[in-house]
Amino acid sequence: MDEKILRAAVVGAGYWGPNLARNFAASDHWELAAVCDLDADRAARVAGAHGGADVETSLAALLARDDISAVAIATPAGTHHSIAMAALRAGKHVVVEKPIADSASAADEMVAEAHARGLVLMTDHTFCYTPAVRKIRDLIAVGELGDILYIDSVRINLGLVQPDVDVFWDLAPHDLSIVDFVLPGGLRPVSVAAHGGDPLGTGRACVGYLFLPLASGAVVNVHVNWLSPTKIRRITIGGSRRTLVWDDLNPQQRLSVYDRGVNYEQIAADGEERRAATVSYRLGDTWSPALPEQEALGLMVAELADAITQARAPLTDGRAGRRVLGVLEAASASLASGTAFIPDPHRELELSA
Repeated sequence: MDEKILRAAVVGAGYWGPNLARNFAASDHWELAAVCDLDADRAARVAGAHGGADVETSLAALLARDDISAVAIATPAGTHHSIAMAALRAGKHVVVEKPIADSASAADEMVAEAHARGLVLMTDHTFCYTPAVRKIRDLIAVGELGDILYIDSVRINLGLVQPDVDVFWDLAPHDLSIVDFVLPGGLRPVSVAAHGGDPLGTGRACVGYLFLPLASGAVVNVHVNWLSPTKIRRITIGGSRRTLVWDDLNPQQRLSVYDRGVNYEQIAADGEERRAATVSYRLGDTWSPALPEQEALGLMVAELADAITQARAPLTDGRAGRRVLGVLEAASASLASGTAFIPDPHRELELSA
């Protein structure tokens, strides 16, 4: 076997596990070694579809193997912590389906364990590996948009009302992970205000709004909704130089960059009429960056391999998962109290290199 080829095991053969298995099996960096699930028949179907990987029904037996480099966890969120901690203690690198855990404290333990053992802990924030989102990150990094003034995200559709989580926990993780990925330094709001509605009487918010001011003065607004008759997946990022719109449902033009905006200049004068005269509007060209056709999960498993072989943190590491989870917990606290929640700025682990 090529020593450069890593071997992966997928834990969980339900909804997301087969997608992970397919991409590990197809990757030039990986060999799919095993699929683990309590349902042996289900695991066998997934394994058989991708080169006949081994079937395991015992997590302990899987983790005892010395021929597996990394474990991909695609099980319910409530099990992520226990499986990841066992895998890390067995010396395996770990990638976890979002959310990284079901509580911020559990995520903290996972991050600390991986750091202590010198292992990679990665969060599968799949949207962050789409060509469009990676392009957005690059454009912001080189200053193409200027200073970020606001981010407005809309993720709405008809259904599905979930039996165990509200609309924030169901839909907002996608948008929060994208914002965390594209903002230099990640998503670190100074407060989190959540407003939710339950017009159906389900006992949980079905329509929701998140308002997240940032230390820079920029604001992030996230709108999620299970009850809309139309489906919208759109993020608008307004900068001091240009504004970008990502429409994920428009395959012909997913990204549009507008040289349009508002220029506002304060001048030393009294009176509203004089102040209004300092506002001008910029109406320039619009262009659409070319994007390669690449599957996000394929790029994600390649990034995992690179992080392992280069002994570095992956682009969506455990801390990224922890930041997104922290915002979701803060949103729940805000909903419960009816006021904005102010996160502890020292809550996220700050580990030495």
